[in-house]
Amino acid sequence: MIKVVTVCGNGIGSSLLLRMKVEAIAKSLGIEVEAESCDSNAAVGKGADLYVTVKEFKDIFPPEANVCIVKSYTNRKKIEEDLVPVLQEMNQS
Repeated sequence: MIKVVTVCGNGIGSSLLLRMKVEAIAKSLGIEVEAESCDSNAAVGKGADLYVTVKEFKDIFPPEANVCIVKSYTNRKKIEEDLVPVLQEMNQS
């Protein structure tokens, strides 16, 4: 199981939509994830296996954090382009 935290500015709308997309994409790949949405201030303390967010929040994470930058919070095709390779690699490890 991969613990995923989706991150946006306030942790209310965008990160929730992204979390739902991440869960659906992972399910379609047959990969088990435990996903949670969060605001950017609390995200780093969550201790996730993978953080998924947009480029505006990339710099809040320490260098050792596993961060997947996606081009959209809502467009599944754009999210899949960035997320699928990361999930597949993590699932093989």
